[in-house]
Amino acid sequence: MIMSKKFLRSGYTTGACAAAGVKASLIYMTTGEVVNDVEIIALDGTLLKIPIENVEKISDDKICAEVIKFSGDDPDITNGVSVFTTVRQIFSDEIIFRAGLGVGKITKAGMQLPIGEPAINPAPRRLIKNVVDEFGIGGLEVEISIPAGVELAKKTLNPILGVEGGLSIIGTTGVLRPMSEEAFKNSLVPQIDVAKAAGFDELIFVPGKIGETIAKKLGFADGAIIQTSNFIGFMLEAAAEREIKKIILCGHLGKLVKVAAGVFHTHNRVADGRLETLAAYAAAEGLPTIEVQKILNANTTEDAAQIISANHFEKVYKKIAARASLRAERYVFGKLKVSTILVDFAGNILGSDTDS
Repeated sequence: MIMSKKFLRSGYTTGACAAAGVKASLIYMTTGEVVNDVEIIALDGTLLKIPIENVEKISDDKICAEVIKFSGDDPDITNGVSVFTTVRQIFSDEIIFRAGLGVGKITKAGMQLPIGEPAINPAPRRLIKNVVDEFGIGGLEVEISIPAGVELAKKTLNPILGVEGGLSIIGTTGVLRPMSEEAFKNSLVPQIDVAKAAGFDELIFVPGKIGETIAKKLGFADGAIIQTSNFIGFMLEAAAEREIKKIILCGHLGKLVKVAAGVFHTHNRVADGRLETLAAYAAAEGLPTIEVQKILNANTTEDAAQIISANHFEKVYKKIAARASLRAERYVFGKLKVSTILVDFAGNILGSDTDS
């Protein structure tokens, strides 16, 4: 049987939506025509034909266009939301960008834009400028609004990065291709830049919410807490490249025991030897063979932790934490120091090497 291959559909970024809205508005401003779609050239040369939901004159000098975001087969939280661009011609040679409802503003250093600027990234600004240049009209004020962005932004890293009040208008070219793992990894790195710009040279890496909660309870500053997801090795390298001095790994035993085994991409489909690693360290510390076998037969690391607790063998966690730190330091060739804090689902600290 010949299996058909599914080709994933590309979409367009919020930046491309805004640029298309600007073009539709300028067409209306210069000709009075209401168009159903426009064509723009993405920054990588791709021709994008983008539908226009609505264009209307909202005052004597302002035109507003609405574009519905289409993300293709990318799991983007803005898919289907309305992006509104309101344009007003001004007596100037520049384009002034404004953040409307649901578009954030920069409040921390380390981003691509200065503090106080609308969170409309450089690539979308270039895309919009290219559109404006087609009309040769000089200066323009462009306000971008995504009303749904007020709530959607709470599901992103924006509050951590220092983008307040809404979403960022993003995109490197204007074309939204289904997100690769590489793209997701790269989206995590700006956290480090923001933290460094804020003066932090010791960061707390957390793979998820459990580690984040513990890090906050321990009194670590919010600005130093960095989400890594499963990409601990990648984020360690990014920190080393930025000359961060120390990392504290803080997360669930099930994630960080993998680091002790030299696994730096912790998704279970990539590598999973949690129970085997835990059993090996417990055995090395003298846990009886019958109890080691129980760990190997456990369903989860939480179950295994119960076996360790029943044997009063919690000393093994300090060994695992120390080994995770050692393997992490080796991973970046000693360019930074690492300590590790292991926790369970309930948020209890099982063990750490931070006092060593």
